[in-house]
Amino acid sequence: MTDLSGKIALVTGGTRGIGLATVRALAEAGATVVLTGRGEASAKERAAEVAGELDAHVSGVALDVTDAKAVSTVVRGVAKEHGQLDILVANAGVLEDALVGMITEDLIMRMLTTNVAGTIHTVQAAARAMMRKKTGAIVVLASIVGENGSAGQTAYAASKAAVGNVARSTAKELGRYNIRVNGVAPGVIETAMTAHLSEDVISGRVADTPLGRLGKPEEIAKAIRFLVSDEASFITGQILGVDGGLVL
Repeated sequence: MTDLSGKIALVTGGTRGIGLATVRALAEAGATVVLTGRGEASAKERAAEVAGELDAHVSGVALDVTDAKAVSTVVRGVAKEHGQLDILVANAGVLEDALVGMITEDLIMRMLTTNVAGTIHTVQAAARAMMRKKTGAIVVLASIVGENGSAGQTAYAASKAAVGNVARSTAKELGRYNIRVNGVAPGVIETAMTAHLSEDVISGRVADTPLGRLGKPEEIAKAIRFLVSDEASFITGQILGVDGGLVL
């Protein structure tokens, strides 16, 4: 198993789905993990559950990634408490479907402020902490929808395309500080974000996937764990598709 002993990791949106699976994967590998969620109670509860299950160092804190000041405060707090920040997984995000003719201004702003601005706030704050030590690994959550588009998801696709380019651009900028930035682009994964999809839509996506099934959050988490580990020490600026071949 990948060894992350001695590493300090921050996972945003870590109370469920891919985020929670990532918290578990990093903790299993020996990292000390701080997870965030919108509610303090849920963040602390999930952290306590994982810590108890794995006998690991996991804590939780409330954070709204659209609040740049709050993000900075949380990241600085983590770095100060632990003396460093080695890993950031910028997972917090939202998904709302709407046909192009039905997209509202509010929906656009929710996609952009959470998925794009929230990711930038988090990467920016983490980079500042990592630059002091001249080392670090960042993974942002993109999407195959951001790469290929999807009917009924124009606003979401636009936001995730932007997230992918946050990874590429910051990788070019931060490489001189030995900070690696990559993205993971999940396919259709069994999470709360896809639970609203109809059986027909799910069946269609499965039929288009060469591996013939939906992905699991743990499969995305393992890819993230690899990218933040020393095993990926010469990988940066990449968007790794974990989609069962859906984009082929």
